[in-house]
Amino acid sequence: MIDGIQSRYPNALLWGILISFIALSSIMLAFEIFYVPVVPVVLFFLALAIVAADKYLLVIVFFVPVSVPLSRLVEGLSIDMHLPTEPLLAGLLLLYMIKYLMKDRIDLKVLRHPVTLAIYFHLSWLFITCLTSTDPLVSFKMLASRLWFIVGFYLLATQLFRQEKRMHTYVWLFVAAFTGVIIYAIVRHIPYGLDNQVMAHRVASPFYKDHTSYGASLGFLLPVLVALFLFIKREDMNTKFLMGLLILLFVFATVISYTRATWVSILASVGFWAILKLKIRFEIVLVGAAILVGLFFSVRTEMMVKLEQNRVESSGELSEHVQSISNISTDQSNLERLNRWSCALRMWQDKPFFGFGPGTYQFEYGRYQRSYEKTRISTDFGTMGTAHSEYFGPLAETGVFGLLSILLVFGTTLYTGIRVYFTSKKRSIRIFSLAVLVGLVSYYLHGLLNNFLDTDKISVLFWGFTAMLVAMDIYHRDRPEEDVEVA
Repeated sequence: MIDGIQSRYPNALLWGILISFIALSSIMLAFEIFYVPVVPVVLFFLALAIVAADKYLLVIVFFVPVSVPLSRLVEGLSIDMHLPTEPLLAGLLLLYMIKYLMKDRIDLKVLRHPVTLAIYFHLSWLFITCLTSTDPLVSFKMLASRLWFIVGFYLLATQLFRQEKRMHTYVWLFVAAFTGVIIYAIVRHIPYGLDNQVMAHRVASPFYKDHTSYGASLGFLLPVLVALFLFIKREDMNTKFLMGLLILLFVFATVISYTRATWVSILASVGFWAILKLKIRFEIVLVGAAILVGLFFSVRTEMMVKLEQNRVESSGELSEHVQSISNISTDQSNLERLNRWSCALRMWQDKPFFGFGPGTYQFEYGRYQRSYEKTRISTDFGTMGTAHSEYFGPLAETGVFGLLSILLVFGTTLYTGIRVYFTSKKRSIRIFSLAVLVGLVSYYLHGLLNNFLDTDKISVLFWGFTAMLVAMDIYHRDRPEEDVEVA
């Protein structure tokens, strides 16, 4: 009898709480008070972060592709962030700081790694330029978002990646949600015709602002998907077939995204892959690059004349869209990039050492425009986005040392990835490190034409992949082939 009462009591309590919560939520919604239903969700994530920070991070990774800007939900706000990921990352940053004060810290090998030291320098210079910023509030907000991206997707992720399979899990969680976005975008694209380039710019909305960040994510993931395909056992033909279909879907999505920067960066990263596979010596690559630069300067006048004769603009026709990549005469997208870059250089000349402050480019560049460089899509108030470059943007916002700091992060990561690939004793690490490195290189090149490191969509891959290479360098590079990983 007592056992029966005890077994029924928890169920009765649970149902009582549930019914009370539903009743309270209904009353609050009737009075247009919308935050009450969010309370249990917040409590769940708070408990998960405290009990299992690694699983909390993986949940965030899964939500990133489907996160939505707050500005799409509430109009007229002066600030914006992606929901639910950025609040969750801010909570993770706070948790990290509390654990740090309690002496629960990241492995010293990670904290002293060259890539991490480069990141320290990058963050330190961002902080200094926040103090000298023309708009400190904007700059410190940008620094805060960069901090929670790095703490979550880099520092904490390196500890997650002590287990090799966790790197695959990280990728698969993102891919699972991102595949849903791809299908959503294609379904929205079909009624307008898959050759409709104008619609390609917006079909991934509201999850991706436009086709450029969407395309950059595809460029990141394609080489890693190929590596995961190679890990499938030879006799598992069904899985290989499904994985092949997934890769084809990503290739197809890349083509119909009409993101020229992605196409160029993928082709160039394939060249980088070939250089590593053929084991071409660094000195030869350096000499070859110097020769190419010399040839460019020797024929730059003739080349500019030829480029200015190109009148092919971005188009739904694939061949014309490819030709438009080099059109600097009439293509509005290309001309607007040149306008933004010119503004960035003029801004840098005005403030060469400290820049205007992190995140301030879009509020300052308007007055640096020249009438003869403006295009149909330019704005007199300079309120339409950033410098369209991971290199010119930092130069204008944080000066020459800001540019050097991000180049140092890129360079140390590149060196680490190459070292892991050539010195690892384990085949799976060699394959995966090469794929991750090629994915990162595709973005380093894509960053010449666009910049997305201030968004969760690209930061999750950029800093996550960087963390993978550091983790492979520290924890997996010297492990022999016969080691069996314990999950």
